[in-house]
Amino acid sequence: MTTTAIVIGGGIAGLASAALLARDGYDVTLIEKHADVGGRAGSWEHEGFRFDTGPSWYLMPEVFDHFYRLMGTSSAEQLNLQKLDPAYRVLFEEDGVFPSRPVDVRADREANLDLFESIEPGSRPAMIRYLDSAKDTYQMATKRFLYTTFEKFGPLLRADVLTRSGKLTRMLREPLSKFAARHVSDPRLQQILGYPAVFLGSSPFITPSMYHLMSYLDMEDGVLYAEGGFTRVIHSIRDIALAAGVQLITEASVTRIVTAVNPAGHAKKAKAIGVEYTNAQGETLRLAGDVVVSSADLHFTETKLLPESLQTYNAAWWSKRVAGPSAVLLYLGVTGEVPQLEHHTLLFTKDWNDNFGKIFNEPTSVPDPASIYVCKPSVIDPDVAPAGDTNLFVLVPIPADPSIGHGGLDHTGSAQVEAIADNVIDQIATWAGITDLAKRIVVRRTVGPADFVNDLNSWKGSALGPSHILSQSAFFRAGNVSKKVDGLFYAGGTTIPGIGLPMCLISAEILIKRLRGDTTTEPLPEPLFPTVDR
Repeated sequence: MTTTAIVIGGGIAGLASAALLARDGYDVTLIEKHADVGGRAGSWEHEGFRFDTGPSWYLMPEVFDHFYRLMGTSSAEQLNLQKLDPAYRVLFEEDGVFPSRPVDVRADREANLDLFESIEPGSRPAMIRYLDSAKDTYQMATKRFLYTTFEKFGPLLRADVLTRSGKLTRMLREPLSKFAARHVSDPRLQQILGYPAVFLGSSPFITPSMYHLMSYLDMEDGVLYAEGGFTRVIHSIRDIALAAGVQLITEASVTRIVTAVNPAGHAKKAKAIGVEYTNAQGETLRLAGDVVVSSADLHFTETKLLPESLQTYNAAWWSKRVAGPSAVLLYLGVTGEVPQLEHHTLLFTKDWNDNFGKIFNEPTSVPDPASIYVCKPSVIDPDVAPAGDTNLFVLVPIPADPSIGHGGLDHTGSAQVEAIADNVIDQIATWAGITDLAKRIVVRRTVGPADFVNDLNSWKGSALGPSHILSQSAFFRAGNVSKKVDGLFYAGGTTIPGIGLPMCLISAEILIKRLRGDTTTEPLPEPLFPTVDR
């Protein structure tokens, strides 16, 4: 008989989980709260402008290609990818003289070594060591730590790990900020090396230096763009899942994971037997399943969909976790071109310690000015804005605090959210030298921490999930299986291996490995062939 599986949530992790489960022979139903799939990687259109609503950096292309190949296709067949050069631009507060002098990080290693040398003469030897270490650490992490369920630690005890044990220990103890400072002394270069911590929902001052591996991705491996943005990526995975036989139910909110009591003496208290959900008509329905996979926010899954007695990660557990930052997001349609900005532009404040401290240290507050990120996909994708106009997506990291409020269209969001947006628009205009930016905005929508709670069931309104500090990384991070409910599994950025779209794809794959009892650390062979024994 075919084993039935229910997947909760249609973000990239849920879609990929559903697709791989179907490929592995399961009868799969995916239930999504919204009218369309995508989750954080959604899409919004207004007056001729189209915005990716969340992720915008296409990194770790081999992870995407591996997923596609597991499903019998490839990135080349599904996407039109372009490498960005420059990979991104950085504007620094530096000496307070504006417009800021732009620093463009390039698309290849040698050009970036030249860039660092031009800013800090004599830095090349140290940066060669830094990037060599970043590449080595990335390759080791991919081979041993990302594609494993951590169900057993024996497979980790390999020669390549053991011979690096001293290095790994040092990198786990030393924060990224100090590690970067040992290689370059110029504060601007230290910021370029430290900013990838934000991708991990963290700060360079609390992120282990092991994550310097991220510099291999943006300074050597390259930053790509998929034509059509991540909307195209999401739709490609959706189509693959549907072609594999996944049934998709949208506008349906799961309200409970249904369980049955296991017999006395069983290792786990209960067995997942399905879900209850409310459909678009307001009806409460029940769907039976042999396996339930939640790719929704783990805090929501555990504390809202299960009774306290069956929670692996209860309220007390969450009270000891560190949330990644929330964000104010801006979707701006601008008349005319904005040549002062690149596809990816970062604005870094001078006092980073204070900037991150306001986000992570109690009592928290909103940094002003803030270090922010701006994406301008219209520079290479003409379909995201009317001809000759500009699409801008802006992300402002702020504390994970839903009381800051919600966003809205045309200044209708909460007062604090709209004030943050006004300040940031002025900051971009000043730092980049776009004096008339505010006057040229014809589409304006904001999103605030309360929206992350309401729309995505996000813990504390975090934009990303639990931060990648040491105690929330690798085998210290929440696992992908319930310890109290048989047949209940997890996927997505709030479980292993962690934050980011590539990590979410990997989480779907290690879900399959968990179900198969596969404790290896390497990616599964391509393509994925169904198991005959479940």
